[in-house]
Amino acid sequence: ERVKKTLAEMPRTKIVSESENYIHATATTALMRYVDDMEFYFNEAEQKIHFRSASRIGYSDLGANRKRMEKFVQLFQQLE
Repeated sequence: ERVKKTLAEMPRTKIVSESENYIHATATTALMRYVDDMEFYFNEAEQKIHFRSASRIGYSDLGANRKRMEKFVQLFQQLE
């Protein structure tokens, strides 16, 4: 639930699909309107959340995905 609340706080981000241990969301860039994928896997055995963000097109995102996930972590920690 915290992951979903965090994603709701992020602009231009929406959840595409989810299951018991997985969420797939997309984020649209402000300027060029590119759609990037964000994935979250919940590993209950390890008590960890594995996540990634990836561009669908292009060779470089100029660090946009890294910045997005760093912002996600910051917002996620604020909801503790």
